[in-house]
This record gives sequence, structure tokens and C-alpha cells, in this order.
Amino acid sequence: MSVRTAGKGAFVFVFVAVLIDSIGFGIILPVLPRLIMQLTGVTVDRAAAYGGWLSFVYALMQFFCAPVLGNLSDHFGRRPVLLFALLALGLDYLIMGFAPVIGWLFAGRMVAGIAGASFTPAYAYVADITAPEKRAQSFGLMGAAFGIGFILGPAIGGLLGNFGPRAPFFAAGAIALANFAFGCFALPESLPRESRRAFHWARANPLGTLMQMRKYPVVSLMLGALFMWQLGHQVLPSTWAFYTISKFHWTSAEVGYSLAFVGLLMAVAQGVLTRVLIPWLGGERRAALAGMAAAMLAYSGYALVTRGWMMYAVALTTFIFALTYPSMNALASRQIPANAQGELQGAVACLYSLSSIVGPPLMTQVFGYFSAPAAPVYFPGAAFLTAAALTAGCAALFVKALRLAPPPAVASIPAVTPEV
Repeated sequence: MSVRTAGKGAFVFVFVAVLIDSIGFGIILPVLPRLIMQLTGVTVDRAAAYGGWLSFVYALMQFFCAPVLGNLSDHFGRRPVLLFALLALGLDYLIMGFAPVIGWLFAGRMVAGIAGASFTPAYAYVADITAPEKRAQSFGLMGAAFGIGFILGPAIGGLLGNFGPRAPFFAAGAIALANFAFGCFALPESLPRESRRAFHWARANPLGTLMQMRKYPVVSLMLGALFMWQLGHQVLPSTWAFYTISKFHWTSAEVGYSLAFVGLLMAVAQGVLTRVLIPWLGGERRAALAGMAAAMLAYSGYALVTRGWMMYAVALTTFIFALTYPSMNALASRQIPANAQGELQGAVACLYSLSSIVGPPLMTQVFGYFSAPAAPVYFPGAAFLTAAALTAGCAALFVKALRLAPPPAVASIPAVTPEV
């Protein structure tokens, strides 16, 4: 099958697969604290500590497994790897739903971290079936699937939680397994056999995968920029609730509404506006730079606002903010041959997982230090200014990469290099 013949139907399936995966992840968030307390008998503050370590285990497994799945998809094809991840994710939710002790949750989060790396072959699949000049829009739609899932998932989980803390796990497992069953019949392969390459463990690990990217200097710089972008972005999930509660005395419901609002803006921006704004701005290069400028403005605005409603006003920058990630990812994919798209997406996922390991402790420590009564300067917005500084570093690396990259009109895919 040609890399383009999978068509719109296959893209729709992959979009739905990512959407269902993110819904399944979001479904369990409202009830996870209750299940931890039920299994351990601890109070909510101790349960939060368990929750933090569960997130750490999940991100750590993604860090190591995303490049493995990406390289496996370059060797065996996208379809079997993607279906394996969906099956593993479905079984994992069922295991967590039946968990008799807290250890089962940690085992489940490990499996979920492995299976959750399914977005690596999913993005590679999209790169296979999409023309290079259209990849930013397609990656934007995939980002919208994540955004929509994180809006719908917690809402559904909150409703199902009325039937007990285990009910959302069973629902998430059923959804993932149904998606796996449908994919067995509906998902064609996107990577032709002649475009595949041998699998090597030396490349299928975080260090090996990132080292392979050194063959492409432009991509290496863009990956560095992506890492700084993702590291700065960790300020939103890690400190938003603490910051708004501390500064504006928001209730949990108000925090939830604000996060849903930001998620909705992100979904609309990546799912709809990328198709309009990226061409209007003159392509991925300008769109990425505009997004970085919007992000620095947003982080600075969040840090300095004096009223709660202003957080919503600043959040409107998300419409431009959201262009950066799909634009940079698309630009990097143009520099990589077809049989290494999975490896590239594995590297991107690896760096995202690393940012998920490093970012939350960094941002919460900065917030805690400048919010403490003994702080030399009381400034709870310090974490957001840290994110703005990281974004400025991202922009500097990205500009350096653009100076090395060929002009858009003559951009070419480098030849396949010999296997290691």
C-alpha cells in the first residue's frame, strides 16, 4: 500500500484512537484519589503523595518505551504496534479496576505508561499518510484529540464516580478494548514493506534514539527547542490549581471550569484554526514563532494578573499559543526519511516524558519557594515567569535551527543513512 492510500478513513480511526485514549486517561482522574484512599486507608494529603508517584512511574515508563514503540513501528509497520498498545491499555484499566492493593495501581501505571506511548506510532502513521505540507494541520488535529479527551474524560469520570471509584476504570477499559477490536478490521497499514528498516536495540532506547537524531542537525536543534517548550508548558498542569487557589481563593469547581476552558481553547485552536492560521501566517516557521511569542505573553500575563477573571482573558492567547507544537513537529518531520518517522516521534515522545518527569517538581518547587511566608519576595507567579524564560530559550534554539534549514520552497528529505 502506498503511504498515501490509507486515506481519510484511516486518519479518522487514528484520531478517534487518540481521542479515546485521552478520554480513558481523563476518566480516572476524578476518582483516583478516592481509590487510593480506599486501598491504603490514608488521608487525602497522603493520597496526593501516592498520586504524584503514580504520575512519575507513568511518565518514566513512557520515557523509556516511546522510542521502542517508535522503532518497532518503523520495522513491523504502524498497525500492529498501534493495536498492541490499544489492547494493553484496555487490559490495564481492567487490572486497575480490580486492584485489591496499592501495588496493583503502580503495576497498572507502568503498563499504562508503556501503552500510553501509542501516540508515537499514531503520529508516525499520520506522517505516513499526510503530504509534508499538510502535516502541521494533521498534527494539530491530533493535538485537538488530546484536548477534547481531557475535557470529556474528567466530566464522564465524575458522573461514573457516582457508582463507585472503580466504575470509571471499567468504562475506560471497555472503551479501549472496543477501539482495539474495531481497529483489527478497520485500520490498514500505512508503511510499505519496502520502506521499513531493521530494528536495533541500540536505537530503540532514549539515548540511542536521540543520538540517531544527531544525523540531522536541524532536527537536533528543533528537538532541543521542543524539550524547552514542553518543560515550560508543564507549569499549567502542575501549578495552575495551587496558584489560583493561593492567589484568588478559587474553589475546586472554579479551578475545574478554568482548566476546561483552556482545554477547549486548545482543542479548537489545534483542531480548527491550525488549518486557517498556519497558511495565513505564512507557513509553519512563522506560525511556530508567533506561538512562542504568544506563550511568553501568556505566561507573563498569568504571573502578573491581579483578578481571577483576567486568567480567562489571558487564556485567549491559546489560539496562537497552540500553533507552536504542531508546526515544530511538522518542520522536523520534513527533515527525516519515511522509514524513520516512527523514530522521530519516539524521540519527541521521549522528550515529552522527560519534561513530565522534570517539569512538575521544578515548577511546584519554584511556586512553593516564592509563595512561602518566609520567601524573600512573595511572588506566587514566579513559576509562570520561569516558563516564559524557558520559552524564550526555545525560541532561540528554534531560530538557530531555521538558519540551518533549507528554505521552504526547496526543503528536501535527507537520504536514508546506513543502519548502525
